[in-house]
Amino acid sequence: YFIAVEDDKILPLNSAERKPGVKHAPYISIAGDDPPASCVFSQVMNMAAFLALVVAVLRFIQLKPKVLNPWLNISGLVALCLASFGMTLLGNFQLTSDEEIHNVGTSLTFGFGTLTCWIQAALTLKVNIKNEGRKVGIPRVILSASITLCVVLYFILMAQNIHMYAARVQWGLVMCFLSYFGTFAVEFRHYRYEIVCSEYQENFLSFSESLSEASEYQTDQV
Repeated sequence: YFIAVEDDKILPLNSAERKPGVKHAPYISIAGDDPPASCVFSQVMNMAAFLALVVAVLRFIQLKPKVLNPWLNISGLVALCLASFGMTLLGNFQLTSDEEIHNVGTSLTFGFGTLTCWIQAALTLKVNIKNEGRKVGIPRVILSASITLCVVLYFILMAQNIHMYAARVQWGLVMCFLSYFGTFAVEFRHYRYEIVCSEYQENFLSFSESLSEASEYQTDQV
């Protein structure tokens, strides 16, 4: 955003409603459309996609032994994985380079991202880890509602060509997503994750080794 504003590619978010033909509204996709801003945008989105994927897997592992019906937990994992994939499309295919793929990535990111927020909010209230379900679940419900409202409001403003307000809503939507993912720290602090790497050792002897040991034993007996 700051690079694009500095290069006069977009208007600042605090600008009045833009006039036709005067710069661009500060949409995220437009801000990250031209280099060098596009390079930073791609890198940030790829890193965000990786971190979201890590959160998806850790959250799934965390809730797996605590839920009776795993379908909701699996749905949360799949939804966030699809949102992560959408982030890579969104970041690596700029708007002017391939608008169709870029829009598909946007739909996956915001669509499945919103679905993920509602699923995780429901799981939070249902599982109630360390009796903190309400303390964490209620803010997540509020953030999920805010995200949903931003998505609906964004499309309404876009349809009416009110671009400056639509761009502000889009940035607000992203801030809500970031705030939502920050809430996972509350529950992750109760858990310790380890990656164990060990060499596989066979607990049985091969047939030839068994015969060899048996023959040696018989020779000793003789």
